[in-house]
Amino acid sequence: MKAYVATTGSVFGLLVVAHIVRVIAEGPRVATDPLFTFMTVVAAVLCVWAGYLLRTRSWI
Repeated sequence: MKAYVATTGSVFGLLVVAHIVRVIAEGPRVATDPLFTFMTVVAAVLCVWAGYLLRTRSWI
């Protein structure tokens, strides 16, 4: 289970990085799209949550 949480957390983190790179490449106009912003925030929250789980849970 620990490997799954680490993998999905990494994937969500890469998604956030890709969104940030897209905003830099295409300009802040992309960030005004509500769905784009929502998906970026959701991915960031899931990435942070995965990091929290990895640090606080004792894995068997």
